[in-house]
Amino acid sequence: MPLQIVHHPDYDAGFATNHRFPMSKYPLLMEALRSRGLAGPGALNTAEPAPAPWLKLAHAATYVDQVVSCSVPEKIEREIGFPVGPRVSLRAQLATGGTVAAARLALRYGIACNTAGGSHHARRAQGAGFCTFNDVAVASLVLLEEGAVQKVLVVDLDVHQGDGTADILGDEPRVFTFSMHGERNYPTRKIASDLDVALPDGTGDAAYVERLDTILPELSTRAHWDIVFYNAGVDVHAGDRLGRLALSDNGLRARDEMVIGHFRALGIPVCGVIGGGYSTDVPALAARHAILFEVASGFA
Repeated sequence: MPLQIVHHPDYDAGFATNHRFPMSKYPLLMEALRSRGLAGPGALNTAEPAPAPWLKLAHAATYVDQVVSCSVPEKIEREIGFPVGPRVSLRAQLATGGTVAAARLALRYGIACNTAGGSHHARRAQGAGFCTFNDVAVASLVLLEEGAVQKVLVVDLDVHQGDGTADILGDEPRVFTFSMHGERNYPTRKIASDLDVALPDGTGDAAYVERLDTILPELSTRAHWDIVFYNAGVDVHAGDRLGRLALSDNGLRARDEMVIGHFRALGIPVCGVIGGGYSTDVPALAARHAILFEVASGFA
């Protein structure tokens, strides 16, 4: 069985090529997956938009309605980082539906990945930091409401702290949130996860992997997890313009192998989302995101 991948062409909302959020990484990621033989007909699944009732499990109803109707206040749009027009609204609904679909595929097959997702700065009342809806929080709450899972673990290794996920899920005892991130990076005001590990600027492969290696066994002792959502942001890479850490391609691969291998060895399903990545060399950025899928395919 090939790795199950969830995708939609409208993950790309068509931003200008010089926008700080590199939208073109989504089609380029699909090109990279096809060139690696990972996107054949037996592997691809098409995302469907998340319906409003799902979104309102994680977000304030007023905010959900504003996004769906493209009437988000300008102040909130500025915090998100772009206007919420029809393409952005659709993209947010699709990416969230894609993570729900990938989670269901992970429960069925052991592992699956969304070619978007990881929008961890979207808080209950609003979006922020290039994040409109918090797909992992929505997916966690959908699965819990349906009774598909009882215990959820979020492993967020994006370089930025998962403040929105912590905000939404902080009072949900069935979900444990873990964020390992750059100490001096966005957001300035952190919202405490269940476990936060802050790394100094310039942290490289060896120190990063060593720290992670001590944490994963600890996470496994906290509960019997029914699913792990893994945010594999590549903005920890030395070549990322917003990252401030110093991982290499090999470091990204070692990180992904460590996380996925640890939980799959325990028989725990893993749902991968791509998280952040910001570079003016977008093909190189897409290749970094492809590492998650290359590693995950080895466990499918």
